[in-house]
Amino acid sequence: MSVAFRRESDDEHLEPKFELPIPPGPNLVTERGATLIAAKVAEWEAKIAAAQADGAADDILKSLKRDLRYWNTRHATMEVQPPADGEEAAFGTTVRYRLNGKEKAVSIVGDDEADPAAGLISFSSPLARALIGAGEGDFADFGGKADAIEVLGVAAL
Repeated sequence: MSVAFRRESDDEHLEPKFELPIPPGPNLVTERGATLIAAKVAEWEAKIAAAQADGAADDILKSLKRDLRYWNTRHATMEVQPPADGEEAAFGTTVRYRLNGKEKAVSIVGDDEADPAAGLISFSSPLARALIGAGEGDFADFGGKADAIEVLGVAAL
């Protein structure tokens, strides 16, 4: 049908709202990550209740409910991992390393807990994949370079 014959109230010409993408693979979380996900579910439930009480428009409620569905899915699928022993880099460890002459430290956590600016990286990130399995004094390949990373220390979170 031509646009000229549509009413302005017709919603079919609007872009559809898609679900938020769920990261592929298992939903591994630390104890802290499980707490954060539960808090997000409660936060979005409260936002929806407040929006309904304020008489928010349907499109706003749909958007809020979409976000709640994401966090409910993440809550339902989370796999809380036991604490790591800290012998080698693994999920739930903090790794000190040297890359390109600079010393840094990162903690390997779940996708929803990751915050690279705060030193929290996802277990599925390229850096975490390079570090996992390495112990203090080991070298790991990274960025197409052999022995690019020197592991300086590993500790459980």
